[in-house]
Amino acid sequence: MDSSASTLILCPPLNLKTTPREKGVLVFNTSLLDKQSNLPTQFLWPHEDIAYAAQDELKDPPINLNGFFNGDQEAINIATKQIKIACLNHGFFQVINHGVDASLIRATHEQMDAFFKLPVSEKLAIRRKPGGLCGYSGAHAHRFSSKLPWKETFSFTHEHANGHGIDVVNHIKSVLGKEFEQAGGVYQKYCEAMKNLSLVILEMLALSLGVDRLYYREFFEDGSSIMRGNNYPPCKEAGLTLGTGPHSDPNSLTILHQDQVGGLEIFSENKWQAVKPRSDAFVVNIGDTFMV
Repeated sequence: MDSSASTLILCPPLNLKTTPREKGVLVFNTSLLDKQSNLPTQFLWPHEDIAYAAQDELKDPPINLNGFFNGDQEAINIATKQIKIACLNHGFFQVINHGVDASLIRATHEQMDAFFKLPVSEKLAIRRKPGGLCGYSGAHAHRFSSKLPWKETFSFTHEHANGHGIDVVNHIKSVLGKEFEQAGGVYQKYCEAMKNLSLVILEMLALSLGVDRLYYREFFEDGSSIMRGNNYPPCKEAGLTLGTGPHSDPNSLTILHQDQVGGLEIFSENKWQAVKPRSDAFVVNIGDTFMV
């Protein structure tokens, strides 16, 4: 899931005399942002990385999953063919009529926005540990010292084998406190919805590859997933940095919901193409593991 908040600004300033360090990691301090006359050098990206902004939009039509849920074989065949073409070309496609309630999507965005508006000290208290999967990360400063992404993330895991459990609720309460139990409940429902949607997509991928319809569903249904909210604050010198640099996902399957700010681009036909946000759609991309 992707969440952007236009009112939240985070930055790790370079002035170490006024910016605390904890075990060598820069600590973000929003109150110092206005004191920076230039973009901190850690956020500067090479010209070749940012010079080729997308001029075109990806024109692939969204894939309608309504036929899958209704058992319409003709519609399933059409959707399967679309998925196969998209995966062969670039590995991305959008799905609509996916069965996920719009109110749940909105509530999850709202809860993520509320988290990112917490004081820096509260977010840093649950900072993701090196090598860990869960917690808060500001610009991935714990991992890199240059070419930092202009973003912050909040991540946690969901164990599919728990069925309709409360593993996410319990985790959120344990790290953020009982007052975040409602947020945990929203995240739990969203994770369950994403699990169910991922299994549908895996069935469609199996059909597109000509294997048994349940082959990938049965393989992945007792696995686990990572839920991640991304926040990309406004930047005064946005032309010098990136929210997320060029990359491929290492996992099997990523399901992303964009807010209406946009910014997602994919490399296809030897150029970067923008994926226009749709509130009613999820962006799906095939990760390195599934490609292998």
